[in-house]
Amino acid sequence: MEQVLEKWTNKINSVVIGATPEEGGSRTSKVVVGGEKTLPFLFFEGDMPYKPVIAMEILDKEPLDWPESLKEPFKDVLNNPVLWAKKCVEVYKAELLCLSLKSIHPDYGEPDIDKVLNTLKSILKEVSVPLIILGCGDPERDNLILPKCSELTKGERCLFGDAVQENYKTLTASCLADGHNIIAESPIDINIAKQLNILISEMGLELNRIVINPTIGALGYGLEYAYSIMERARLAGLSGDKMLACPFICFVGQEAWRAKEAKALSTEFPEWGPQKERGILWEAVTALGVLLAGADILVMRHPKAIEIIRETIERLMSD
Repeated sequence: MEQVLEKWTNKINSVVIGATPEEGGSRTSKVVVGGEKTLPFLFFEGDMPYKPVIAMEILDKEPLDWPESLKEPFKDVLNNPVLWAKKCVEVYKAELLCLSLKSIHPDYGEPDIDKVLNTLKSILKEVSVPLIILGCGDPERDNLILPKCSELTKGERCLFGDAVQENYKTLTASCLADGHNIIAESPIDINIAKQLNILISEMGLELNRIVINPTIGALGYGLEYAYSIMERARLAGLSGDKMLACPFICFVGQEAWRAKEAKALSTEFPEWGPQKERGILWEAVTALGVLLAGADILVMRHPKAIEIIRETIERLMSD
């Protein structure tokens, strides 16, 4: 029987994160994502030149809502984001870090901008992997502080986020001025994702510097809907829609570890099994779901879940 193969007319853009000294930065490595000419891992139909990558997430404020099983691997560094970053790289071999600026959220009062910038400066000095830098999700605070972070990291080719449809201009302008990439966030809506990419590109930022955050749900919390949106966007991108031919970033750890099933204690639901193993598996299975939907960057938290997905990616890439 003759095998029927899809013939795609377009490929997903490749986005480079990180700049080496030869390129004007200080990173000793860089990460390239995207470039697919096929659906995930269907190598018989086309190339997938770059493997999906995992970014380990660090917070600039000690997380109080994490379950103990998630805090355990980082218990000695949770109150020091610089040491946390070093541990992710030196102990857990992270090739990409995601710094989340939780401390600037209005819930914590007026932000200490100098402290935020000094933390970022120290992380740049102490680790040499590429960086993703996220705001707190409050538009006013992000517009105040992210441009300062962008200027501080000028030439490092970081990935900044998140730009949203109602509030993208300031961050886009900063990325343009300082040579960074941008995360375009859309609320599980393929039309908004496309429109936001159009708006950002019309400001002059090339499409090969845009990464889509489609927003996802964890296992049991809308994962199947997020999967279908990602699949539709990837099909459109491969079929010739240049505005959707961008890599995906998925915040797996954030979503998985706020699920009740991931963090509820075993004493509350003994029939669910041990919470430690359950939480790790909840993050790993969520990651696997979006990986098969086309995720190029997975932002994850627990080292054991990361280990599982790293091994899975290696197996999938070798088949």
